[in-house]
Amino acid sequence: MTSVPPKPETPGPFAAFGVVVRRDLTLAWRRRAQIVNPLVFFLIVVTLFPLALGPETNLLARMAPGIIWVAALLASMLSLEQIFHADFDDGTLEQMLLSPQPTVIIVTAKVAAHWLVAGLPLVLLAPLLGVLLHVPESVMPVLLAGLALGTPILSLVGAVGAALTVTQRGGGVLLSVLVLPLFAPALILGAAAADSAAGGLPAESHLYLLAALLVLTATLAPWAIGAAVRIAFE
Repeated sequence: MTSVPPKPETPGPFAAFGVVVRRDLTLAWRRRAQIVNPLVFFLIVVTLFPLALGPETNLLARMAPGIIWVAALLASMLSLEQIFHADFDDGTLEQMLLSPQPTVIIVTAKVAAHWLVAGLPLVLLAPLLGVLLHVPESVMPVLLAGLALGTPILSLVGAVGAALTVTQRGGGVLLSVLVLPLFAPALILGAAAADSAAGGLPAESHLYLLAALLVLTATLAPWAIGAAVRIAFE
């Protein structure tokens, strides 16, 4: 009498989350241009402002938070289309959705990997650019805290637009139109926090609001992303 081989054990949600994150990070490392291009764009945009505005230290320091935030926002948009597009084209995304794992876990893992590749490097590069723009030392922690809270919001909100446009060829323009207005609250709060610190005012209220916005986005966006991805296959 032949014995039936046991079915392979299905990994839990946390294990599946880690598998998807590691997979996307490995693929990103193999396509290193996708990591380097947003950083180079971020660096170029910020360094162009001193050339355009002149060497006036006070002017650069006053405008620096807004400059860095706008440059980070634009740089993060360069890689948004790639969150789902490559996996959609080769069928991997459909196979992920057919797995027993919840769609929310899968899309959240992909957004987390995107932030590690495209968002975290911008935060780490910001201090160097802050020195270039003469950002005071007292403002730098607030600027970095705002970017650390705000860049995940950009990835989460941007992933909603990327999921909605995943079936569109060359949907980068449509993606920009969809997500740019939604980026405005994070941009305003992050830049306002640094401006308050530069003026000697408390910046905690802006950071708390930014943190609350991150919690709200992290709670609602994965469900919207999962629904948008499933709609793409209907």
